[in-house]
Amino acid sequence: MADNTIQPFVDEIQRLFPRIMRYLDAEASRELIGLEVTPSQMNALVSLYGRDDLPMGELAEILGLTESAATRLVDRLINMNLVRRGRDGVDRRVVRVHLSSYGKQLAELVLARRQAQFTRFAERMDPLDRNNLVEGLSALLSVFSAMEHEAKMEKPPDPLA
Repeated sequence: MADNTIQPFVDEIQRLFPRIMRYLDAEASRELIGLEVTPSQMNALVSLYGRDDLPMGELAEILGLTESAATRLVDRLINMNLVRRGRDGVDRRVVRVHLSSYGKQLAELVLARRQAQFTRFAERMDPLDRNNLVEGLSALLSVFSAMEHEAKMEKPPDPLA
């Protein structure tokens, strides 16, 4: 038997998500005002925050980039004195990345701005709505994760890897 709730759900998601994304994009732009970094650079800094010497491949995976694109991004961040790069102590082939003290300060500033933004957002919501939002977004993230895992399992192995 067909689920008659699917199409109205899809229609409502397609109506809501572009508006939500516009709001979040505008907030992301505001949080970076005066900081001289791009959103992708800030994503890298926030991803490195609280982590010591993250392998380049792991950073690339977190950011959803190829390793070469992550390397170019890290090169720009090194030139801006925001990150440091070094070799692994055990396996010299592994490149590790960590925040400089300036990069850490910048990440902390943006994280504080985000904290304030989401606090303002949460204060305007009913506690039950907040809980429902977290449950719904967690369920959505779980579905995305499962779909990503399935796609990786279906992908044929790279003969050059």
